[in-house]
Amino acid sequence: MESKQFKPFVPAERVMPEFTVFSVILGIILAVVFGGANAYLGLRIGTTISASIPAAVLSMGVMRIIFKRDSILENNMAQTVGSAGESLAAGAIFTIPALFMWASEGLTAMPSVVDISLIAICGGILGVVMMIPLRSALIVKEHGVLAYPEGTACAEVLMAGEEGGSKAVTVFAGLGIGAVYKFIADGLKLFPSEVDYSIKAYPGSGAGVDVLPALAGVGYICGPRVSSYMFSGGTLTWFVIMPLIVLFGSDLVIFPAEVSVAELWATGGTWGIWDSFVRYIGAGALVAGGFISLAKSLPMIVTTFRSAFKSYGKGSHGSLRTEQDLSTPVILGTIVIVTLFIWLYPGIPVSPLGALIVLVFGFFFSTVASRIVGSIGSSNTPVSGMTIATVMVTALILKATGTVGTEGMVAAIAIGSVICVIVAISADASQDLKTGFLVGATPKKQQLGEMVGVIASGLAIGATLHLLNAAWGFGSEELAAPQATMMKMVIEGVMEGNLPWNLVFIGVFIAVVVEILGLPVLPIAIGVYLPFHLSAGIMLGGVVRWFVEKKQYADEKTKNDAVQRGILYASGLVAGEGLIGILLAILAVLGVSADISGIISLGNIGGLVAYALLLCSFVLFTKNSGKK
Repeated sequence: MESKQFKPFVPAERVMPEFTVFSVILGIILAVVFGGANAYLGLRIGTTISASIPAAVLSMGVMRIIFKRDSILENNMAQTVGSAGESLAAGAIFTIPALFMWASEGLTAMPSVVDISLIAICGGILGVVMMIPLRSALIVKEHGVLAYPEGTACAEVLMAGEEGGSKAVTVFAGLGIGAVYKFIADGLKLFPSEVDYSIKAYPGSGAGVDVLPALAGVGYICGPRVSSYMFSGGTLTWFVIMPLIVLFGSDLVIFPAEVSVAELWATGGTWGIWDSFVRYIGAGALVAGGFISLAKSLPMIVTTFRSAFKSYGKGSHGSLRTEQDLSTPVILGTIVIVTLFIWLYPGIPVSPLGALIVLVFGFFFSTVASRIVGSIGSSNTPVSGMTIATVMVTALILKATGTVGTEGMVAAIAIGSVICVIVAISADASQDLKTGFLVGATPKKQQLGEMVGVIASGLAIGATLHLLNAAWGFGSEELAAPQATMMKMVIEGVMEGNLPWNLVFIGVFIAVVVEILGLPVLPIAIGVYLPFHLSAGIMLGGVVRWFVEKKQYADEKTKNDAVQRGILYASGLVAGEGLIGILLAILAVLGVSADISGIISLGNIGGLVAYALLLCSFVLFTKNSGKK
């Protein structure tokens, strides 16, 4: 279908309430809620979820049911503002916690709330404005070629507005159940949220599962295939690599451990082996997976740049409402001002060279991300790969130009943080503008709304990270911050050469073998890097999705409706756990405990039973009267 023949849901000639105080305030609330929830989720398990559809459904439910407002463009604006929160959180938590970990090691000062917020806001604003000139080339001219799956799905939800009430109830139900479950497990501690068993008859191995609602939700959203890839990575490390380390290295002291493998196994069990060795193997697999994903995207990158340079700066500024972008002078002026601010503001430790790196890499990767999400969706975009490439190249450049040690490490992570946020927000803005293109929104109003969401969630993310760090500390069992820990290890390895490279290269060649076998590298590499217990919890959520999809339905539409209700319920579970996680962090900082495990505890069996009941609840929320 040619874009010139396309007619949006709301015609360009029709004017409806859109960028209103109501839609902006509701969007800000959603941005802060989903941003905080996604920050907690990403710091816990290293991955985040898209909030566009849940934000659209919730805004529809609030507007139509509670306030009796029926403008689809207002709904779209609220979800545009709201979805920016989860994307900005994803970009921030992949990198910024490394600064906290260096501060806890006494290498640098603790980053302030203001500095963190400004890093995130600068990256977010650059991500929005760098994507705007690409809208005409990628979304308008290639409509019917680039699918933008999340953006298209969100538009379908908005256009099916008469169903918004029941869908919103499903999200709220998931949110409530996830919140109550999380509080019982990690607040009251009625049962452990992690069930763990060491297998003494098979030294080095262990099994277990984290019985938490967010993992069930992520597994369902990812589906059985991606979940099984992650699970296979965990199985490889916990049932092959770790037993091999114990079997052949029992009496050896292997760097970076300071005691023998046998002593590690005797005192720390599987976690001692995992912490000392497997994390580095997993980091190598993730780094290699990121570069492989980036390399496979090179043809698309070349195509994108060829078309982008032809049309860059020639965005639509037509007379029709649906063709109006922010003007080129505003875009260029914003880029210049923000880049100068990044250089001159003392709280962002970036030199003129660093600001130039941000500008070049930011433009490059925002263009790449905007194109990739159009083809394969936001969930499959190699944000980690782009960020790893950035921090490694940046660290090498800084080291070559004499910026070394702690100063060089902090500068590299600051540059990486800004660029990671640019990539995440560019991808989100692309999906949101696709939604707006389909429903007939005004592009420049959406672009302003995206910036409002960036600023609101950026102001909240600094306080959120400080709160979570004060409660548990990044790199702890409660908040492993796997992506940021990996970035920290990579930068330290480049700057100081203190990585156990043999272990890293084992992970690299595991990723190479996976690629040779034709399997997706990044999901398996994430499974190698994360503890088996997390992958197991996600896998069980994927099994539930498989069960829902395999049931017999009257027709394909009925099946799709059931699956989508499950996704909405799963999104609610993730949001509910994330919000209670932040509440528990507040209580921990205040020294308040709700722990009743000393009075009553259901133990591991209770945890397994509770998780089984939670998984069964998906069946209730995906039921459909159209089933055979």
